[in-house]
Formats: sequence, structure tokens, C-alpha cells
Amino acid sequence: MIFRDRKEAGELLAQAILKRFDGELVDPIVVAIPRGGVVVAEPIAEKLGAPIDLVIPRKIGAPFNEEFAIGAVTEDGTVLINPTITPEFAARLGITEEYIRRKAAEEIAEIERRRKKYLSGFGRVPKEGRDVILVDDGIATGLTVKAAIASLRKEKPRRIILAVPVMPAEKVGEFKELVDDLVVLYAPVEFSAVGQFYYDFSQTSDEEVIEILKRNRMSFNL
Repeated sequence: MIFRDRKEAGELLAQAILKRFDGELVDPIVVAIPRGGVVVAEPIAEKLGAPIDLVIPRKIGAPFNEEFAIGAVTEDGTVLINPTITPEFAARLGITEEYIRRKAAEEIAEIERRRKKYLSGFGRVPKEGRDVILVDDGIATGLTVKAAIASLRKEKPRRIILAVPVMPAEKVGEFKELVDDLVVLYAPVEFSAVGQFYYDFSQTSDEEVIEILKRNRMSFNL
């Protein structure tokens, strides 16, 4: 299964969510992970008549190799460490508690900068007692999505429904344990990267994210 683009993936996810829950959702809110997740979220929010909010997890890179994620952090300070990082491996890479605290603080500052940029003039949407549909354009390792789930739990939603177009088959059981419900359109055994399941996986711009959020928020006067 290959999606034309993120918009089509969002439209198909919206159909699957409506079929699965059929009017059972309680005061739903769509929470997207920028940037690509916002494009996927828009058709879902339109179908559900729901506002969009953001959760912005950021990976914590290893010393001398920022691309290798040793953990992830969200704006409320939730830090998740990559379970593959053993104490011995951390010592070899020079990963200390002080390093993690420092890098987490740097990433939290970046998260706040992005939130202000994306949602300038718009406030947060309360999630307590509501059904939260957490959306991204796909899951590979899933570390940042796990951090997002842990962060959202602190806001006391009625339930968290993770909705993604694609993820590895080996991750399905793991994520079912982390959320209240999971909607995934395609979970192949052979999986190397999210982008391989899209004809168009071009990078989403900040401007596109801002425009989607502005359209959505103005329709709700938020």
C-alpha cells in the first residue's frame, strides 16, 4: 500500500476512524505531531468537526552524532530514553545525566519556539475528559511518538487514540499497549522508512503548518 501524499493518507484515516467509532467519540480533539502530521490531521479534523492542537516531541541526539536518537523530550519536560541505550553503551558514547538534562533543556526551548511560531495568537485546547486522536504521518522507531503519548497522558484525556497511516508490523502490539486504541492503515513486515510508503513525501514547510492551523482554529474561534 502506497499513499499518494499526506493529504490522501489523512482522508483514508478519517474514513477508518469514522467507521471504527461511528459517533462514539466524546468531544474529540486531533493532536498532531509537526510537521507532516499536521497535514495528515487536517482531513481528520474536518471530518470529525474537531480542533487541531500540537504536541511537539524532539529527539535528543547522541554526542558527536545528533542524528542518532538516544532519547526524546516534550515541552512539559517528559524525557524518554531509547531502551537500546545500556549503561555500558552510554559510557562509551559519553552520555551522562548532565548531558541529557542539558540537551533536553535545549530541545524544550526549541519546542517552545516552534509552538509560538505555529500557533501565534492561538491558545492551547484543553484535553481533560476528551477523546484525543494523536496523529503523525507514520511511525518508524516510534520514540518521539512514545514521548508524545506520555506527555498527553498528563493532560488527563478520556482516552488517547493513535492514528497513523503506516507503521512496522513489529510495532503494532507495542503501541496497542501504550494507547487506548490504535488505528493504522498499513503495517507491513518489511519496513525501512516511512517515506517509502508515499509517492510524495516532500518536506512540509512551516508556512503550510501555520496555514492549516490558522484555518482550523479560526473555524472554531479558538
